[in-house]
Amino acid sequence: MAISLAAITGFYYLMRREGFHAPHHDLPHGWPSLEAVLWDAIAIEYVPFIVLLFSLFTISGGINLRGDLPAHPLTNTAFLACGAVLASFIGTTGAAMLLIRPLLQVNSERRHTVHTVLFFIFLVANIGGSLLPIGDPPLFLGYLQGVPFLWTLNLWKPWLFCVVILLAVYYVWDTLAYRHETARDIYVDETRREPLKILGGINVLFLAGVVLAVALLDPSKPIPGTSWKPFPYMRELVQLALAGLSWRFTSRAVREANKFNFHAIAEVAALFLGIFITMQAPVEILRLQGHELGLTQPWQFFWATGALSSVLDNAPTYVVFFSTACSLDQGTSLLKVSLGQIDESLLVAISCGAVFMGANTYIGNGPNFMVKSIAEQSGVKMPSFFGYMLISGLVLIPLFALVTLLFFAPR
Repeated sequence: MAISLAAITGFYYLMRREGFHAPHHDLPHGWPSLEAVLWDAIAIEYVPFIVLLFSLFTISGGINLRGDLPAHPLTNTAFLACGAVLASFIGTTGAAMLLIRPLLQVNSERRHTVHTVLFFIFLVANIGGSLLPIGDPPLFLGYLQGVPFLWTLNLWKPWLFCVVILLAVYYVWDTLAYRHETARDIYVDETRREPLKILGGINVLFLAGVVLAVALLDPSKPIPGTSWKPFPYMRELVQLALAGLSWRFTSRAVREANKFNFHAIAEVAALFLGIFITMQAPVEILRLQGHELGLTQPWQFFWATGALSSVLDNAPTYVVFFSTACSLDQGTSLLKVSLGQIDESLLVAISCGAVFMGANTYIGNGPNFMVKSIAEQSGVKMPSFFGYMLISGLVLIPLFALVTLLFFAPR
């Protein structure tokens, strides 16, 4: 379906009477416009994006965390807290795939575990990945659009607020749930203990290498401390090399323990190829006419971006509203990006809306469905699509209302 929509978009640009309106110039209609659209969509945006996801997916798939601790509320809360921090450094997908199976193993003796998986989705698969561009796909797309690598650290206040509140709510919820466990289940949980240990630890070095490659090898800027600019796609080649080293030096038994295969990343690659091409048309329209939507305030961008991120994937949604904000060219603190300038307060709101509200539904962010599938394979009876929305709405919407009042309300 995604590829079919991409083909329709390509045909539209080939046949329409006017040319493609690039950020800084217009192109003739026909083949020149189609070539420019495909170049922007695939060479400039899609290739760096999918190489990063592939590298993080491959390397994190070579790390196996195993063990069985007592499933106390404090233990589970610590798991979620660690995952929320880790997600910014190895990506929400990497952190989710690394931690969900050990967390389920720790809670295998308990009967009330659904809420633990739900908060795992909220914290690790979504909100946790807010602090670095490699944390969540929308932020990496912003980085490709010219947002500085460390700029996302500006999100630390809303990130910390959401993480602390959700951990506190989870701890209370899990404490109440723990009291409803049977004495036999608690006894089994207390007596079955296995210290946590990490297999495939060399991959931590490869993950660090990916972070450094993304941060330092920007072809538009010289490497810090030098006047030399990396050649095009050097960043991607380094990431692929690190993924190759991970594959070569990780024991096959570790990947088998993780049930690792490339099916999930292959599906993501096909889906996002279609998305990146298809979204060129709405991005072009919003770049030219976004100022006519009436969105001018941070709180409006937070909720508009978040609402669409809940029902669409949050990565293309981010790009759409990023383009809209660039078309406004207003504000006291403007950040230079590839499309021109963007008000930093709007960029904070767009970033938080895309990353945070990807947790509202199973389809808001890629890892959500993966976590759901793994949990169900482990015997956890997960809520239906709308059942999940009901629970996430009751937990997250009041939280996001507080975020709006504290960080995005008009002053």
